[in-house]
Amino acid sequence: MAATNKIGAKICQLREAKKMSVEELAEKSQSHVDQIRQIEAGDLVLSLAPLLEISQALGVPLDMLLGDEPVEGPVVFKSDQAPNIIRFLGQDTKATSSNLDFYSMGAGKIDRHMEPFIIDVKPRTGGTPPLSAHEGEEFIFVLTGSIEISYGKTTYQLEPGESIYYDSNTPHDVYAKGDRKARILAVIYAPS
Repeated sequence: MAATNKIGAKICQLREAKKMSVEELAEKSQSHVDQIRQIEAGDLVLSLAPLLEISQALGVPLDMLLGDEPVEGPVVFKSDQAPNIIRFLGQDTKATSSNLDFYSMGAGKIDRHMEPFIIDVKPRTGGTPPLSAHEGEEFIFVLTGSIEISYGKTTYQLEPGESIYYDSNTPHDVYAKGDRKARILAVIYAPS
């Protein structure tokens, strides 16, 4: 089963356990009812921003939606282990495949307050997608390639070894610069 289907099924399970209707979840997460139905059916690939909004509306940490198995104590990530990959289309409505491949670095850590990821960022396939915003903060460090970050009305260009730390409630978008893939370390804090 694809990660998208697992996430949709988990959202449905949590929503029903909380005796919340699709309409209530849509309203609390600032989403459209049809979007919630498509997500739960596994027909829609999310970007991270709406997934964070849904997790907050359900009152659960993001890792619960991602299907992490709880781990007592510290979580160690080793480069020879294949982490859970989550593929997002991002905000690019013309994309036909994943623009962002997320590798969770903290999968299973109980009671964590931040989400560390290695993310493969692919070049844009179409025009400029809408910016997204969510509560919290993000830190991005470029490992390889070049990225651009649209943040409000400003665009930042980052090369390997450079970083940015910003409030994610300001509309933003992260994408690979040019026609080559980039890889970043991203740490996302979303208050619960």
